[in-house]
Amino acid sequence: MIARIWHGRKRAKDYEAYTTFLKERAIPDYRGTEGFIRLIFLRALRNGEGHFTLITFWENIEAIKKFAGEEYEKAKYYPEDKDYLLEFEESVEHYEVFAEM
Repeated sequence: MIARIWHGRKRAKDYEAYTTFLKERAIPDYRGTEGFIRLIFLRALRNGEGHFTLITFWENIEAIKKFAGEEYEKAKYYPEDKDYLLEFEESVEHYEVFAEM
């Protein structure tokens, strides 16, 4: 199993709106991808900014490619992200999951 980790920063005023956007747009997109296992969305307000970390779990790299494309190490963004994000982090991190409880 592969864990894919993305982080994004938003304005604090968009904290709840971006949360809603993720629930309505992003989660169904992940869920609809073959090879997707589960996800964890984390959020926190720090220093006047909303920080969002997304950890998705996939069967393998090929499943991630079905979601993100051949350049799967690049972050995938939605057109609506331009309304919220303070920056567009270029890449995501991938880790092999070797144990879980």
